[in-house]
Order: sequence, then C-alpha cells, then structure tokens
Amino acid sequence: MREPLLRNILEIAGLITSDLLAMFKEKPFAFFGHSMGALISYEVARMLRWEHGLRPMALMVSGRRAPHLPDRRPPTYQLPEAEFIQELRRLNGTPKEVLESSELMEIMMPLLRADFEAVETYEYQPGPLLDCAISAFGGSEDPDVSQADVEAWGEHTSSEFKCKIMAGDHFFLVPQQQSLLQELVLELVQLWSKNPDSPRRHGSTEKSGN
Repeated sequence: MREPLLRNILEIAGLITSDLLAMFKEKPFAFFGHSMGALISYEVARMLRWEHGLRPMALMVSGRRAPHLPDRRPPTYQLPEAEFIQELRRLNGTPKEVLESSELMEIMMPLLRADFEAVETYEYQPGPLLDCAISAFGGSEDPDVSQADVEAWGEHTSSEFKCKIMAGDHFFLVPQQQSLLQELVLELVQLWSKNPDSPRRHGSTEKSGN
C-alpha cells in the first residue's frame, strides 16, 4: 500500500522476473494467470525464456484475449468515479460490500485504476514463440473475451496448446474453482509424465517443434 503504483505490464513482469529469478532456477515451475495476471505471466515467461534461458513447464491463462489481439473496448481507467465503479460492477469481480463502502473504495480506487491502466495501455511486442505448453481457459458468458480470443493464445507457442471454455462470466474461475483446479493439476501431471527428466535451462533460443 505504501509502494509507488505500477501502471505498466512490462514493468511489473520485469520486477517479478528479477525478484524471483533465483527461485525459478531451483526447481520446475509453471504459471497460472487470470485476466491481468495472464498478461503478466506471459511476459514473465518470455523474459525468463529469452533473457535467462529458463522455460516453465506450462503457461496457463484464463479470462484474457491473446496478447496480440487489440482491446475492443475504450479505456476505462480514467473514467469519473461513478462510471468507473459501474464498470467494476459490470465485470462482477469486486464484492458488493466493497463497492458500497466509501472508506474501502477511497483506499482501493487508486490501486484499481493503476491495474486497469496497466492492462488497457499494454502494447504487445512481437517476438519468438514460447516453446512451453499453453493452456487457455475462458468463460462462456464473458462479455469481453470470446472463445476465438481464448483460442488465439495458441499462436504464441510452438509446443502443445489446449483451450477450454467453462460456464460463467469473466470471473468464471470463482464458481468453477474446483473444476479449474482439477484441469490445472491434470495438465501438470500429464506434462511431467511425458518428460520428467527434461532440463529447465536451455542455452539455445531455437524454437522447438510441435
């Protein structure tokens, strides 16, 4: 709460990569990110792969269109407070009790606006494909992320890709928590069983085949 607000996805990803680099070198790892977290996880995976030669077992993302697809909605992070709160209600991810508490919203508003700014100002930079498996999940009733948006994540890996649409809106992972966790665990078990001795560090930056 006392730290400067972060308003840029690449800056956030860079700080995560730097702070946790030693941990990533110690043992196999995978990423799961939802919405904003999907973009952050993707950029961390790219930084680790192409700057440090480290590859995650898998990148698992949900509730977010593929990075190269432009946002179809106008930015909302600079909206007047009442309109911004209405956008939060539309997304259905902030508890009603928080939205109706002026004290809590006074604290949370700058943080939420910074997060929205980071996502809405993100600009995809083309680069080499990831060579780890990607699994992408979406909500069947998500007003902002279509099935085609989710399937487009497959364009960002030269390895395996899976897509699954689950019942629910943008925050489908809340009611679908148990089912989603089962999917993630199954994916990791399958990847591990295929090649448990695969090294995590790769000196070459060549793309792997499918």
